Amino acid sequence: MIIMIPEQATIIEVGPRDGLQNEANYVPTENKINFISALKDSGIKEMEITSFVSPKWVPQMKDAKGITDSCLDESRNFVLAPNRKGIERIKETNVSAVALFAGVSNTFNQKNSNKETEQLLEELTVLVDELKRDGYFVRACISTAFYCPYEGQIALQDTLDVCRKFVNAGVDELSVADTIGMATPEESYHLFHTLKKEFPTTLLTAHFHDTRGMALANIYACLTAGISRFDTSAGGLGGCPFAKGATGNVATESVVYMLERMGVATGINLNKLMMAIDEIEPHLSRSISTPYRTLYQKEVSAKTN
Repeated sequence: MIIMIPEQATIIEVGPRDGLQNEANYVPTENKINFISALKDSGIKEMEITSFVSPKWVPQMKDAKGITDSCLDESRNFVLAPNRKGIERIKETNVSAVALFAGVSNTFNQKNSNKETEQLLEELTVLVDELKRDGYFVRACISTAFYCPYEGQIALQDTLDVCRKFVNAGVDELSVADTIGMATPEESYHLFHTLKKEFPTTLLTAHFHDTRGMALANIYACLTAGISRFDTSAGGLGGCPFAKGATGNVATESVVYMLERMGVATGINLNKLMMAIDEIEPHLSRSISTPYRTLYQKEVSAKTN
C-alpha cells in the first residue's frame, strides 16, 4: 500500500517563546535576539518570538517589547497574548501575527486563566474578530486537545467544538497540542484527519510534546493525514508552566532530520540550526542533549581530533 504524504512541510519554531518561558535561568534579551536571528538564518520562516504576558507569572517574557523592537522582519513572527491587555500591548508594536490560546479542559483553563472554557472562548473570539478587522494574522493555540493533567482523556467532540468556535470567529490557523505528550499515533491521525475534514480552509498545525518519546511517531501519523505544519522547538526546549508533566516540545532538529530523510522538504539547514542551539545553550540551566544534537557533536569532535 502506498502512503501519500506531503512533499513539503512548514516548521513553526516555538523555542524563543514556548521553549524559554519555563526556563529557570533568565536569558538576557541580547541572547534571545541572537538566538532568534540564528534560527532565522537556518531557514525558519515562521516563529513564536515572545509573548505579552504578566511578568509576575512568566518573568522570562518580561522583555517582550525589546524582542519585538529588534526581531520583526518579512517572515511570520508570532507574538502570543493571553487576553485583551496583551493584545493592547501588541497593538503598540509593528507585530502583524498574533497567537491566542485556550485549553479544551475546564480545569486547565481555570488554573491558567481563572476562567472556565466557555467564558474564555467568549472573550477570545471577540478578540479574534477585532484582530481580523485590523488586518492581523491570527493563530489559535489549542491546549489539552488529547489529554489533560487534571481531567484525563479529552473527548474528541470537545476538542472539535473549541476549534470550531475559533474557526467561526475567523482565525487563520489552529495549532492543536498534545500538551502532556500522551497521544498515540492512532489518536493523532484520527484527530487531525477529522480536523482536516471539518475545517478544510483553515491552516492546521500539530504541536507535540515528547514527554513519552512519541512525538516523531505522532508527526508521521499526522503526515499520513495530510498535515504539513508542525510546531517544534530547537533543542527540545519547553514545557507549560500551567500543566504538570508537560515536558519539552519535540526537537526541531529531530523533526527536520526525519522529514528530510523521508523526502519532505523543510528548507531548513541542520548545520545552521545546530549553530542556533549553540547560541542559546550557555544561557540555559541545563545542557541540550537531543539524539540528533548528541550525534552531531560527536561527528564534529571526530573531525577536529
